[in-house]
Amino acid sequence: MGFGQKCTKNRGTATSGKHYRLFLIMEILDQSVAAEIADQLLEIQAIRLQPEKPFTWASGWKSPIYCDNRLSLSYPKVRTLIKENLVKSIQHYFPDVAAIAGVATAGIPQGALLANDLGLPFIYVRSKPKDHGMENRIEGKVVPGQKVVVVEDLVSTGGSSLKAVEDLRNAGFEVLGMVAIFSYGFSVAEENFKNADVKLIVLSHYEAMLPKAVERNYINQSALDSLTEWRKDPENWKR
Repeated sequence: MGFGQKCTKNRGTATSGKHYRLFLIMEILDQSVAAEIADQLLEIQAIRLQPEKPFTWASGWKSPIYCDNRLSLSYPKVRTLIKENLVKSIQHYFPDVAAIAGVATAGIPQGALLANDLGLPFIYVRSKPKDHGMENRIEGKVVPGQKVVVVEDLVSTGGSSLKAVEDLRNAGFEVLGMVAIFSYGFSVAEENFKNADVKLIVLSHYEAMLPKAVERNYINQSALDSLTEWRKDPENWKR
């Protein structure tokens, strides 16, 4: 598959009635780019893999992976690689974009870099309104009817990302879609984006990362098996 790929894979069954199966439906800019970005995120330890000592997410889920794409900002080569491919994503999928909207907080610097390269206005969406001053949820000039693309660093279930979309729509913006650096590829996220009628474009994803982790000897077969099992049912993994 080449530029502007749709990746569809089904390698498992749903559990707990919540559809956390190994199922990936998303628009991928380019599979070679997905592999390269996953490799770079592993190298700078923006992606950490600890199947034997899991992380705990804010949701309470136990996870063998933690992804902090904010670290890419400290590495000019990686930062530029991400920015250039986000630009390509928007130019290819959303040519009518008139403004860029970042999702606080990690989507703010990525979105600002992107808007600067595209010569477009930039705004960002808070997770909740300020408790002082103008009490804004959206920072920047609000232009009802303006066509925006939302920038996110990471998509898991899509809940917080889609809340930002809802806030933008409520303010009168026309949301063309969303671009993100990395996605875990949960089918629950695909369903959430579908229900919200939001097109999601990602640069890299979980299934592009695993082969690179093996290639770099970051994980062995046992760890790979554990990482694969987690993707089948992350909510109940190791409980």
